Order: sequence, then structure tokens, then C-alpha cells
Amino acid sequence: MAVKLFERVESGKGLFAVESISLIYNALTSLLILLLFPRMDHPGVMLLERAGIVALTFGLIALYQTFPCRLTAFVRMAVQMSLLAYWYPDTFEFNRLFPNLDYIFATVEQRLFGCQPSVEFSKHCPSIWFSEPFNMGYFFYYPMILVVTVWYFLTHFEWFEKICFVLVTSFFIYYLFYILVPVAGPQFYFPAIGMDKVNAGIFPPIGDYFNWNDYLVPGPGYDQGFFYQLVEASQEVGERPTAAFPSSHVAISTIVMIMAWRVSRKLAAVLAPFYVLLCCATVYIQAHYLVDSLVGLVSAFFVYQLATLMYKRWFISPVFRLMG
Repeated sequence: MAVKLFERVESGKGLFAVESISLIYNALTSLLILLLFPRMDHPGVMLLERAGIVALTFGLIALYQTFPCRLTAFVRMAVQMSLLAYWYPDTFEFNRLFPNLDYIFATVEQRLFGCQPSVEFSKHCPSIWFSEPFNMGYFFYYPMILVVTVWYFLTHFEWFEKICFVLVTSFFIYYLFYILVPVAGPQFYFPAIGMDKVNAGIFPPIGDYFNWNDYLVPGPGYDQGFFYQLVEASQEVGERPTAAFPSSHVAISTIVMIMAWRVSRKLAAVLAPFYVLLCCATVYIQAHYLVDSLVGLVSAFFVYQLATLMYKRWFISPVFRLMG
């Protein structure tokens, strides 16, 4: 299969759809920073970082206009997707100001299931034969996204911008929800209140505790495992007490599977085991309550439809017109 990286493409002088939604999210969160300015930890730095992202976006547009080809188009959209690694922990800078809501979700979990599934799951399946596959699935979250987006780029370039837009927009929809609904998840909340209270089914509110405490204790499982250590290392770098409800790992990976299924049944079949392990891992490693994962699964179909509708309404014409 020939990869025509330098084949000329043209989309005019405007923004790609994924850049447009990124700038909209940038503007919305910048406005929120200005509204919360006196209460935030480093609002000036956050605004400067956002200005830098805007400058980077238009710098890449200038590069593309100089060299309008598939490769520079890919770079433009890949950069916006890579910036999700910045936007995710950024949600914590907002929701840390509001009272934590984990006590509500832990109580709902207890009443629905009579226990805390995240605790029971890892406690009853501690061996390497469970720990390593689940941690492997969790670790393959971003590789799954990468595989599907590159697959579209290589095999269905005409749909590439659409799937990038749908993915990034889906992330932003969940990120806006995380800003307004501060839930940290069992891996943060349970150590904060103590396992004695968890085992007794007592879940007290802790207010803005995470505004001052964001330490993440090691997760359950076989701690000598290769994938266990990879997950722990990645969480030490990028994890914050935020974004627990609903599970974006489950939701976005479900959207990725929908995209994979639509373009290649074989690709979907290859990714399916990783997807199942990932969904299980969100509860196993105590990153999420079970209700987080279930709502993440259900909401994914609605968010996918919403993001697709936004693309169709805002960007009717195909972005790329091959120039022969």
C-alpha cells in the first residue's frame, strides 16, 4: 500500500474542524479562568499556556499553507490530539475548587451492589494472571486510539479529519463535564477516608480535600508485573484526582471501537480483547467506580452521535480535495 505522504491536498486557508473545536474549548476554559481567577492556583500561567497553544495552532497552519500535503495535514491534526495530554490534567485545576462528590458515588455504589466492586474485584483476583492482562488493557488505551487514527489516515484519508474531530470533541465533552462534576475515583477517595470506613460502608464528604492533597497511592494487583509498573509509572506522571465519572477510558475506547468496526471488521476484532480488558481494568485498578464504567459505556454512543452531528452541521463540505 503506497502512502502518499507528500501528495498535495488543499483545504483552503481556514482551520481544520479539529482545530476549530480545540480553539472553542480553549476559549471556554480561558473564560472560566478569568471568572475564577482569584481562587485558582496559577491562572496567569494557564492563560499563557493557552496563548501558546493558539500560537502553535496558527504556526502549523502557516506550515501547511507553505507545504500543503498529507503529511503536514496529519501533523496539524496529530498535534491537536496530542494536546489532550495537556487538557486532561487541566480539568483538575478547575474542579479542585469545588466540593468533592465521591461520597455520593461511593454511596450509590454501595446501595446498588452491596459492596465496593473496585475493592472486591482486585481483592479476589490479585494474582499475576489477572493483574497483568488488566493492566495491559489499561495501558493500551492510547495505543488503541493511535492505531485507529493512523489506520484511517493510511486507508481512508477522506474520513481522517472527521474521525479526529469526533475523537477530540468527545474528549472535550467529557472534560467539560469533569470540570463541573468533581469525582476523583476510588484510587484517590478511599485512601483519603481510610479503608476502615470503606469496609464499614461509611463515605463521608471531604470538601475540597483534593485541592491540597493529590497524592496517588500504588494501585492493587501484582506489583512486580511489567504492565502493572507501566501503568503505575504513567499514572504518576499524568494522573490527577479528577475525571472519574463517567469513565472516559471506557467511553472513548468504545467510540474508538465503533470507528474501528465501521472501517475494518478485522481491525475491530484485533482490538476487541484489549478493549474488554481495558473496561475491566478501570474498576480492577480502582481508577473508577463500577457505575462510572457503566455510564461511560452507555454515554459513549450518545457522545459519538452528538460529535458526528456537530461535524456534519458545522463542516458540511469535505475538508480535503485532492489536487491532481
